Amino acid sequence: MVVQKSSLYMERCAEEVADPVYTPLYSQLLYYIKKVRLRGEDTGSFFDEHGNPPARYDIVNWQRDPKGAIRHVNVGSYDSSTPTRKTFIINASTVQWNTKNTQVPVSVCSPSCPKGFRKGIKPGWPVCCFQCFPCRLGEISNQTDSSECFKCPWDQWSNDDRDRCIPKNADFLSYEDAFGATLAASSILSSGIPIIIMALFFCYRNTPIVKANNTNLSFFLLMSLTLCFFCPLTFIGCPTEQKCFLRQAAFGVTFALCVSCILAKTIMVVIAFKATKPNSNLRRWVGPQLLYIIIFPGTLVQVVLCVLWLVFAPPFSEYNIHIHPGMIIVECNEGSPVAFWCMLGYLGFLATISFIVAFLARKLPDSFNEAKLITFSMLAFLSVWLSFVPAYLSTRGKYMVAMEIFAILSSSLSLVSCLFFPKCYIILFRSEINTKEYLMGRDAGQSMKVKRM
Repeated sequence: MVVQKSSLYMERCAEEVADPVYTPLYSQLLYYIKKVRLRGEDTGSFFDEHGNPPARYDIVNWQRDPKGAIRHVNVGSYDSSTPTRKTFIINASTVQWNTKNTQVPVSVCSPSCPKGFRKGIKPGWPVCCFQCFPCRLGEISNQTDSSECFKCPWDQWSNDDRDRCIPKNADFLSYEDAFGATLAASSILSSGIPIIIMALFFCYRNTPIVKANNTNLSFFLLMSLTLCFFCPLTFIGCPTEQKCFLRQAAFGVTFALCVSCILAKTIMVVIAFKATKPNSNLRRWVGPQLLYIIIFPGTLVQVVLCVLWLVFAPPFSEYNIHIHPGMIIVECNEGSPVAFWCMLGYLGFLATISFIVAFLARKLPDSFNEAKLITFSMLAFLSVWLSFVPAYLSTRGKYMVAMEIFAILSSSLSLVSCLFFPKCYIILFRSEINTKEYLMGRDAGQSMKVKRM
């Protein structure tokens, strides 16, 4: 009877719900249904705010008994009405897998990717199947089964295992490096050569061969060559802002002074020979004023070029991370490549003029014609710097700096060797020809007559 009344009552409610006039009655009924609590033997049931009952499931494992029959074994449960920690309960020891043991099988067909690797999709395989690819250079993955690798910051690099970023090594031509130490030692030892020659010339300053080559100009040239040998020391070591700012300018001005002195010496040789002719107007130019007219303007042009360079586009220190992966190349950016090649081109211009003048004067009738020595020195100087250009453009990093140092030392040594070694040889080992008569060609002529007789 109660059941009949209940069914009739629900039918009546359904009819009333269909009619908008009775909508409040439906709302009241829904309100009370949400408050219903049913009690069972073990647990109770209720409806949530959405009218849904709690989710309760039994976890059943199909197992085969010793006779081969399939039986359903309850190994756990899921109940959303219980506290969070007890919502899902499973007894793993009672679960029996297809592998006929209690060990949980791997749910993927590929092993886990370790640190330093990333997962990659296998075309045509299920999603759970993947390949492990090592991270690229400069990238890392610091957790297993990583789907992608992460790039290290610009000043760091990946270690060998690709699981950690480590600081990059800074590379430059340093004094601790064997290459840099060798070049520095060569520069210091070579700078002693002009100093020794100056001391030798000072001791024999009253001899004809020293007087004939303008003692003051020779001392000035030897001092500038000493500075040229010291120039490489500004290129070795960490390229700081101060070093980058001054080293190319110091190199350009020092060599401009040196080559200007050689040009002045060359012109002096020509003028001194021409002035010996009767009624020559060149005698008034034979003197120290001519040296100043040639040396200082020749050097001043280079000074102006370097000042403009340093003012408008000064060199600066920079970190280059593109030449060597995993390494920071600390180098000097020249600021303006045009200014650098203009400075170098001006040195070539001075050397070319000196070479042409000396070459034209090489056949002057003199027993010790210095124009021949200047010709050889300028030929060696130009050869070194012409070969330097392609070598400089084809190198990078500290080897580019080493190439320029090598060119500086080679050209400076060639000038010292060609200009002063023959004179030192005569002073030390051929003192019998270190006479005024021999330099004027008189003894040479008499010795030729003796040989013919």
